[in-house]
Amino acid sequence: MNASFKTDALPQWNLGDLYARRDDPKIEADLAQAKADNDALVALKGRFEACRQDAQLLGELLDNGIKLYEAATNRLWGLGAYAGLASSCARNDPAWSKFEGDLRTRSSQIAAESLFFTLEINALDDSEIEGAFRAHKPAAQWRPWVRRVRLSRPHELSPDLERMLIDRGPAVANWSRLSEETLAALTAKVGKETLTLSEALNRLSDPDGARRKQAAAGLAKALEERTPTLALCLNTLAFEKQVEDRWRKYPDAAASRHIANEVHADAVAALEAAVVEAYEPVSHRYYRLKAKAMGRDVLDQWDRNAPLDTAQPRTYGWDEAKGMVLESFAALAPKFADTAQTFFTNPWIDAKPRPGKQSGAYSHSVTSNHHPYVFMNYMGERRDVLTLAHELGHAVHQTLCAPLGTLLADTPLTLAETASIFGEGLVFERLLSNATPEDRKGLLAGKIEDGINTVVRQIAFHRFETRFHAARREGELSPEQIGRIWMEEAGASLGPAIKLNRGYEHYWAYISHFVHAPFYVYAYAFGDLLVRGLMEKRREDPKAFAPLYEDLLAAGGTRTYVEALAPFGLNPREKAFWAAGMKQLERLVDEFEALV
Repeated sequence: MNASFKTDALPQWNLGDLYARRDDPKIEADLAQAKADNDALVALKGRFEACRQDAQLLGELLDNGIKLYEAATNRLWGLGAYAGLASSCARNDPAWSKFEGDLRTRSSQIAAESLFFTLEINALDDSEIEGAFRAHKPAAQWRPWVRRVRLSRPHELSPDLERMLIDRGPAVANWSRLSEETLAALTAKVGKETLTLSEALNRLSDPDGARRKQAAAGLAKALEERTPTLALCLNTLAFEKQVEDRWRKYPDAAASRHIANEVHADAVAALEAAVVEAYEPVSHRYYRLKAKAMGRDVLDQWDRNAPLDTAQPRTYGWDEAKGMVLESFAALAPKFADTAQTFFTNPWIDAKPRPGKQSGAYSHSVTSNHHPYVFMNYMGERRDVLTLAHELGHAVHQTLCAPLGTLLADTPLTLAETASIFGEGLVFERLLSNATPEDRKGLLAGKIEDGINTVVRQIAFHRFETRFHAARREGELSPEQIGRIWMEEAGASLGPAIKLNRGYEHYWAYISHFVHAPFYVYAYAFGDLLVRGLMEKRREDPKAFAPLYEDLLAAGGTRTYVEALAPFGLNPREKAFWAAGMKQLERLVDEFEALV
């Protein structure tokens, strides 16, 4: 981090809108109310079968049951959000870890009692459900949620097995918790400094090559020391997933994620193929040009995100970043800026880096009857400004679809990244429009690198996961074996102009998505290229675009990704759609080449 940049005045959130503290009496009261709502739902057990012949009664039963299910979900998700949000800022505090783990277990035990509900819904025929919706009109509002529930219908197990998986879920989740706590406690010895994971990763963008090299070496050593633990976590969770996938008869390791995302496997395959074909004209070519611009033939891996200018990079104060984000959002539509403003006005953002706070960034939607919270580690760099825009894009999206209620607002990952990446794009356009010719080259480099990191790297991560999970079926993989797969996929994506130095084989270990959300990563590439298509539509007709875009966000999870993009004339199941997005990134490389 730039020594001149001060983090003292950065905001920290106040979670008091949820609960005041770990021993807040409201926590026990909400657990009790969640159980009461759930018990009322459990009282309906067995009635669906009895009502199959009466469409009106079945419709009323569905409507009432889903409302009870949502009420219990709101309480339990709110409790889980509080525990997760608070713990993410205190990973060095065992008391918060215990609180989060215990609350997860208790919530799981309550939720497990309503397992029958989705199983009984899925025992009904499609014609019976549609008849119920027609006979009792209020029940029809739940059609999108019921559709999503029924996607998993072919992969359901017996009620006893489903209950067993729920009951053991908190214990399995402790492997993810162990991984998170290990990374949160990680420190890297870098010269005379001791850096956290976030600080070490940030140092890899330092203008001083010696400092970058030092940070890369320190991080590699710190990760190497922890790879036995982190590899055990990854291997164990992959094996757990294998067992469940085998029982559920999923065709491959990514199938459950595709269902959760409501995305077709052929769309993901088309996305992957289009990105891999563009490795050479985008990623490989860009790094050759960057090496040339830096007077080198080959760049070391720690130079990959280095600024072109060796001067200390410009930093952005919090108020400056806030202004850029709000102005950019207002250019799209005032409603977007007004919604984002509420997160600055209220203590709903935690941006201050500090010991014990985990790395990364997110916007947590909590539930539809609460506002979201934004989490990040702001260090004043251009990427941090874009991260702020990214997470506030999520927060605006989550706020706009909240009136639908928690179940209908819940958005698949493939569409959930839309507003966040769009927000980044708006802020970048503002940065570029105000840049000098020399600054423009640096901004273009940064934008291309962001695109490579979001699209090319994430597809490389997806291919790494695919190979890892395939190999795990033959037995546990050592850290060295995992590292070899990592190096092969990274090398293929980055190309010969990037030298993957000794120590880089351990860098897989800090990608937490591999542990807590297998096959999550392709959603970033999916979202980025999807947004490139949307931004082209905006350029064609900005005035007509804004209401269509607001409608897309406000629809939450009520539409599939194909339905959501249809008003814009876009078809994401075709490879040409994804290839067009990669062509946009390639054009940025063309522009950069002209400047170099």
